Amino acid sequence: MGMAANVGPAPSEMNKSIWVVYQDKKKNYWFGSNGNGAYCYDGKNLKQFTTNDGLHSDKIRGIQEDKSGNIYFDTPNGVSRFDGDKFTQLIPVRSETNQWKLRSEDLWFKGNGEITGAYRYDGNTLYHLDFSSFNSKWIDPDYAVYSIYKDKEENIWFGTLSAGVCCFNGVTLNWIYEKELSVLDDGRVPAVRNILEDNDGFFWFSNILSRYKILSNDQKNQGTIEYEKVNGIELSQQQVKMKLPYFNSAVIDNENVWMTSYNEGVWKYDGKKLTNFQIKDGEVNALIVSIYKDNAGVLWLGTDNSGVYTFNGRTFEKFKL
Repeated sequence: MGMAANVGPAPSEMNKSIWVVYQDKKKNYWFGSNGNGAYCYDGKNLKQFTTNDGLHSDKIRGIQEDKSGNIYFDTPNGVSRFDGDKFTQLIPVRSETNQWKLRSEDLWFKGNGEITGAYRYDGNTLYHLDFSSFNSKWIDPDYAVYSIYKDKEENIWFGTLSAGVCCFNGVTLNWIYEKELSVLDDGRVPAVRNILEDNDGFFWFSNILSRYKILSNDQKNQGTIEYEKVNGIELSQQQVKMKLPYFNSAVIDNENVWMTSYNEGVWKYDGKKLTNFQIKDGEVNALIVSIYKDNAGVLWLGTDNSGVYTFNGRTFEKFKL
């Protein structure tokens, strides 16, 4: 289903609830809002695209690009592709397990939080892949996918609501299940919203409590991953402390892990010290949804209530068109 994008008058500003920031190969910036569609900024002009133009939903949960330069929007209603002229909805095909494949050019999507499993797009077909066809020993976990991450060896990782994390190595799905990756003792379910492999080869799963060294993740260990779990960031020796030691988004640069928590600002960890950046919009705390590193290495923040911020080398400042 395709629809031409009839771009109306250019909006003078963006919606304040921007959850996703992405820069494409042509250096355009894309901003995905939580209810007002997507914006494209080429450095001069701002365009807005909504369901009126053919987007599946005005709530954007992820933005990616394929090798041909098509832009893909992950939304709660499904995936939309934009070829620079019109939008096309990708209709998912329910797949048997044999469509679990690992190919470097494929795109992976979370879909919405209600349908468990993940989506793999091979350029022709969007396959809906189910985790439940793989034996899992966890009792009634929720497999809703909250994050997807490709590691340095091109394995695909999935962070779930309460089933821990899962790695697809091209042959088998292997799981890590630990208490901090599931339902906490007080009933809270933080979900694995972010997965990151750091410069030392350790994996971070949405929290600073632990880091994981993967020892073996091959098809011989059907269903499991051999790993070593080490302490994350020791908060007792830090001047600034996280109230809840979980992050919803993170990126890595040459020396630092940058993490965001919804209402505690941005945290920078240099391997020894934790530094906090409070992000204010006037008197109000910016509620941070995501952090993104663009093609030039500049850090961007997407927020729920005060638009977009960029890092100027010292502090995060509000992005103005």
